[in-house]
Amino acid sequence: MYYVYILRLGNGQLYTGYTEDLMRRMAEHHAGKVKSTQHRQPVRLIHYEAYALGSDARRREKFLKTTEGKRLLKQQIRDILNDSNGSPRQPTGRPVE
Repeated sequence: MYYVYILRLGNGQLYTGYTEDLMRRMAEHHAGKVKSTQHRQPVRLIHYEAYALGSDARRREKFLKTTEGKRLLKQQIRDILNDSNGSPRQPTGRPVE
């Protein structure tokens, strides 16, 4: 599977990424091994989508990084973004085990 995922960074910003191994990639983010998020800890997984084709996942990631994609994503996850203590009750999508 191929994944597009959204992180909420320690400074409140959203980070959109793509990976073939979501568990490994999350471990890298938490360990500070990802240059673009290492200084914005803690990071929290708030949303992800799974795709059978890598091309579909890359296309979705690219769209979510556009102005329109960001707007639609924020509408979709607005309850998580508006959570008063900043921590989602649980990520959207299916659990990663």
